Amino acid sequence: MKLRLVGLLALLASPAFAQLKLPPLSPEAKIVQNVGLTTITIDYSSPAVKGRKIWGGLVPMDKVWRAGANHSTTINFTQPVMIGDKEVAAGTYGFFAIPGAASWTLIVSKANELWGSDEYKPENDIVRVTVKPTAIPNRERLVYLVTNFTNETANIDLEWEKVRVTLPVKLKTAEQAAANIKAAVDGAWQPMNNAARYALEIKDYANALIYVDKSIAAQETWFNTWVKAQILSASGKKADALVLAQKAQTLGEQKPDGFFYAADVKKALTEWKGK
Repeated sequence: MKLRLVGLLALLASPAFAQLKLPPLSPEAKIVQNVGLTTITIDYSSPAVKGRKIWGGLVPMDKVWRAGANHSTTINFTQPVMIGDKEVAAGTYGFFAIPGAASWTLIVSKANELWGSDEYKPENDIVRVTVKPTAIPNRERLVYLVTNFTNETANIDLEWEKVRVTLPVKLKTAEQAAANIKAAVDGAWQPMNNAARYALEIKDYANALIYVDKSIAAQETWFNTWVKAQILSASGKKADALVLAQKAQTLGEQKPDGFFYAADVKKALTEWKGK
């Protein structure tokens, strides 16, 4: 008997046995879907029916379930979304479900690293949504899908056996797109201003003036006004430079926290007034 045990232990410890790979009972799965400006990623393990009774059997009714196998299912949103009446910030969340005969409760939780649902705590819930299950043709393995999506809405479907439940998600694409457009328009002056500063540095005053004028045409700021003042001063146009330096100071003092060349502008005003 001892010899057999030693032989078995030696087999288990052998490199060949350690490298043995077999198909997992519940394979890891991931779905990634871009919806508007939001990427939705769902990580889960996919168990099979295998002829078993699922609802009220393998998965108890009216109890919290990890909505998959092995580790708890997680959902990641790259942008804030609305679920039910709650705003859910960008991030990764645990996804749980409470199956019921007539309705299910779908749960988005702060707990996103649980193994199963044994350590699930209601105080970590961010939002709960009550939904009605719908009948579908038999689905042997559990699967998640992002369906019926537009720029503003999406459905996260859980399908398994002959049941589908849907978590509706509202996106903020229009709001985010508007903010992106505003940021692009508001920032359009910066590339030309950077080009003007570079041209000033290499003493290419003609092109520096062209670039800075384009920057000011896009949006006048204390910064590009100050850059133009420096270009004019370097070109020998001290009087014109002084006018613009005074204007740059006035614009900068309206937002003093961002007026990071305030000391340089003040120094130039003192020096240029004497010339």
